[in-house]
Amino acid sequence: MDIIESLKWRYATKKFDSEAIISDEKIDVIKQAFNLTASSYGMQPVTLLFIKDKDIQQALVKHTKNQQQVAQASHVLVFCVTKITKESIVEYFNRVKEVRDTPNDILQPFKEYLIDSFSEMTIEEIEHYCNKQAYLAMGNLLTVCAIEGVDACPMEGFDPKGYDEFLSLNEKGLKSVLVMPIGYRAKDDMFADFKKVRKKITDSVIEIKKGSI
Repeated sequence: MDIIESLKWRYATKKFDSEAIISDEKIDVIKQAFNLTASSYGMQPVTLLFIKDKDIQQALVKHTKNQQQVAQASHVLVFCVTKITKESIVEYFNRVKEVRDTPNDILQPFKEYLIDSFSEMTIEEIEHYCNKQAYLAMGNLLTVCAIEGVDACPMEGFDPKGYDEFLSLNEKGLKSVLVMPIGYRAKDDMFADFKKVRKKITDSVIEIKKGSI
């Protein structure tokens, strides 16, 4: 399938085939795609949990408004955010220097700018910034999964505190933001055959050309 046909094929899967397991090769593609996702400043404040354990998945159902996809799926992805600190910013610039061999005198002004900028932000503002990066990552993986022929169901409807406690995320310095079960659709998921409801392209896209403003 080309990318448009893949995107037409995908939908928020409501029922997974619990016996169908995603291959390690496809999981590796998804992991690499996540790591290559764009993020503001390239800071990557999002960590992705891959859960492949039916007991854990079943236990998470009660923290996901009883949505059974979490138990049925091949894997459950949990998008988590971490705190941005002076130390994490310094670590990021150390990676830049290691990979690109950029001189310190070039990196230093931007590093100081980011340290100063984030030091002036409240905890809530930093969390909001990080949460937006999690949505970027999920959007990217929804497309990648579609291209790979893997079904997915993006979820905001879950109890983050329940997830954080059950998965001991606080001890890891993480907070859950989004959940995405992935796998393969069940043959009797009636939603698979529903036609997509979308605006006309002319209603959702506005082209700005010379002389049009």
